[in-house]
Amino acid sequence: MERKMRIAVIGTGGVGGYFGARLSEAGEDVTFIARGAHLEAMKNKGLAIHSPLGNMHLDKIQCTDDPSTIAPVDIVMIAVKLWATNEAIEAARPLLSEGTGIISFQNGILAEELLLKAFTKTHAMGGVANIAALIEEPGVIRHNGTMASLFFGELDNESSSRSKLLLEACEKANITASIPEDINRAIWEKYIRLVTMAAMTTICRMPIGPIRNDTDTRSLLTQILSEIIAVAKAKGIKFSADVVAEQLSIIDSYPPSMVASMCGDLRRGYRLELPWFSGTVTNLGKDFNIPTPANAFVYSALKLFENGKPEEAQI
Repeated sequence: MERKMRIAVIGTGGVGGYFGARLSEAGEDVTFIARGAHLEAMKNKGLAIHSPLGNMHLDKIQCTDDPSTIAPVDIVMIAVKLWATNEAIEAARPLLSEGTGIISFQNGILAEELLLKAFTKTHAMGGVANIAALIEEPGVIRHNGTMASLFFGELDNESSSRSKLLLEACEKANITASIPEDINRAIWEKYIRLVTMAAMTTICRMPIGPIRNDTDTRSLLTQILSEIIAVAKAKGIKFSADVVAEQLSIIDSYPPSMVASMCGDLRRGYRLELPWFSGTVTNLGKDFNIPTPANAFVYSALKLFENGKPEEAQI
């Protein structure tokens, strides 16, 4: 009998909920770690996925708010908001056995450093999730668009059995996935587009279509993107000579209606991942003596909203 892969998903939001559900539907042994109303809904009604790639409903799923009740797993998928990374790391500790891989599928470029510090490369891996999804209501994940892919691998880019097994599990679940040649570059390439999209759609309160079609806003978009690339190069990331044009081309391929989740968070008065986006770019620019005026502007302009909507806000 084919052995099921044991997977724990810490953070059952859009990313963790969608990919965890697909893996569970395909027969893998998946346990979701969640809390609050979302957890109660999953316990009582299961987990529903509404997606252009196919709707699904898992009637009975394994879910808990206590990781210590779960036996050690093969893979831990971390998919929480960035400010909850340290909490997720502590939640992962009871889930480890000798060969367990821990992969952050979060936004940003700092989680891998935290995983290495906490667990060393024995457990820490790198990951990238490309998807637009969110909790529509407790127990329900809404996937917008058809983009849904995972990239993952060892942080030293060496081949490993756990990476291959996870890739096989993804393929069985019809999840687009691959092990890139350089996972660190893949993480940064997503970060370049993510921070640029978050900055522009949140500052402008507009979807990407009108932003990239206007001369002035496109110029700001390009400057933000170019600053992030400059910082990444200072960190030792190797790109192609045409990286700016390549990343702009990808952003130009996005649906005109696409809006970064941070824009939605601002509109709903939620906490923002701003410090890990343009804030981190600005700080790294200072560390490497690289000017990042566009990202500094974005951070300053949105800073008063980073912990949620202030009472004095006029929106």
